[in-house]
Amino acid sequence: MYLRKGVELLERIGIYGGAFNPLHTGHLGAAKYALSALKLDRLLMIPTGDPPHKTLPADSPTPAQRLEMLRLAVKDEPKISVSDIELSRDGISYTVDTLAQLRKMYPDSEFVLLMGTDMFLSFSHWREPECIMESAALGVFCRGYTGEKEQLLGQKEVLQAMGAQVTMLENPVTEISSTQLRRMLVFRCAKPFLPEGVADYIQTHGLYGTGRNLRGLSMEELESVVISLLKPDRVRHVLGCRDTSMELARRWGASETDAARAGLLHDITKALDGPLQLTLCAEYGIILDKFSAKNPKTLHALTGSLVAERIFGENPAVVAAIRSHTTGKRDMNMLEKIIYVADYMEPNRDFPGVDRLRDLAYTDMDGALRLGLTMTLEMLKEQGREISPESKEALAYLDKRT
Repeated sequence: MYLRKGVELLERIGIYGGAFNPLHTGHLGAAKYALSALKLDRLLMIPTGDPPHKTLPADSPTPAQRLEMLRLAVKDEPKISVSDIELSRDGISYTVDTLAQLRKMYPDSEFVLLMGTDMFLSFSHWREPECIMESAALGVFCRGYTGEKEQLLGQKEVLQAMGAQVTMLENPVTEISSTQLRRMLVFRCAKPFLPEGVADYIQTHGLYGTGRNLRGLSMEELESVVISLLKPDRVRHVLGCRDTSMELARRWGASETDAARAGLLHDITKALDGPLQLTLCAEYGIILDKFSAKNPKTLHALTGSLVAERIFGENPAVVAAIRSHTTGKRDMNMLEKIIYVADYMEPNRDFPGVDRLRDLAYTDMDGALRLGLTMTLEMLKEQGREISPESKEALAYLDKRT
């Protein structure tokens, strides 16, 4: 039994809502952790219908498919169930309305509303937050980012002064966002993050682009797909690199088509963080050298080349140019040099020495490559960061030729 203002309550129920687009092991792990940490009798997972705070991507599964994936994920979890009350209700899915409906369904229960950091920090801007706080306690999943704890504690004090009951949950589950997972699905390496049954359901129904053949796309189609997989602040750079690569290919007699495709795809996996880069390599069966394993943030050139080859079906020349675009390598061919230099000097780049690099790119390609490698090595030394053996070999090879 539990008490609320002198009233005996039969159950303590967790409410975990979200788009779950798609549901992943992070969601399920958080739900199971909350069950234990908050001593819940059971937990309801509620997929949103029309969320007020975001617009679902255009290629999202239907509400019925999101619901079915949730049910598949929790089928062996006796204390977790799925509710379709928001999907069955017309209009925008406001939490205050959901709680009012649940209160009628479970009048003798205590509720704990679960949410992530971003939702908690914006809670004051939700519809009728005071009513929500009267209806449910708040359980907040913390991710442990630098500076996050101070923000959360400040918000906790503000809401507690308004009468809220707030419990912080330091969630130990591996963090991955649904946005990142959708990228991993396109790259065919998302299975480690999907509950049993969900991966097969996605594949069977061709959800999240898994049923689309991305090999041999036209330039226009390729650009559209690439943009959808980049972070928004990366798009201008990638398009600038594409255009610059084509100009340099025209100047130096390389394939403009290969240059354009390599320029578009060179940062295709850049949005993935270090752990996800390592996951992609593992799923592709790639054994890393010591430098790459210790510096996963540098892996996007390798993983980008793998995705270009295995997912987009690009030719060996394009794949090789993407592979060497961050570190360079010994004895680079013209296309490889072009992509390396274009990435460094495209119009959105602005740093000391870039104008000199741009001049050299059209008059002395080896000189431009040498300058780019030299500036990179000097920057890494100043920052106390490890230098790739490939970069050292590339610069040594150029110096030996002169």
